[in-house]
Amino acid sequence: MTKVLLHICCGVCAFYCIDYLKEKAFEVVGYFFNPNIYPEEEYKKRKDTLYTVASLTSTKIIEGDYLNKEWEELCKVYREEPEGGKRCELCYKIRLEETARKTKELNFDYFTTTLTISPHKKSKVIFDIATSIDKNKFLFIDFKKNDGFKKTIELAKKYSLYRQNYCGCRYSL
Repeated sequence: MTKVLLHICCGVCAFYCIDYLKEKAFEVVGYFFNPNIYPEEEYKKRKDTLYTVASLTSTKIIEGDYLNKEWEELCKVYREEPEGGKRCELCYKIRLEETARKTKELNFDYFTTTLTISPHKKSKVIFDIATSIDKNKFLFIDFKKNDGFKKTIELAKKYSLYRQNYCGCRYSL
């Protein structure tokens, strides 16, 4: 079976993405790497929700380190950028580079990300970044297509999952 490492930003976004990939016959392992999430209590809420989803979908999760101070140091130059601007692009790059590194380290066939499920994220920007990292290992899936976002929200409601009301970093808060 073809193995894919799925970068996961939060449990709610992961739900439909995991189901989608499993329906396509992938062996899915989730990778929770989000140094951008602030404050740490929010990070823990999202991680706890992810483990609920992992249990519901029988999905293994790998946790990356929570490197919020390092993330803030790298991104502070863009703190005044609007949502969706250069700060977000750098944030996507940081997370996708680490997921690509982990993909190679653990010998996965492919990697992809839940980031494309959000209607607030531009999939083309994410795809361009992924292309610059490793276009042969990245699965170019726009999870928001075919009502993916709507389906993941329905799953969140069905299972009473915690849903955040901001992207994650202190600047989007």
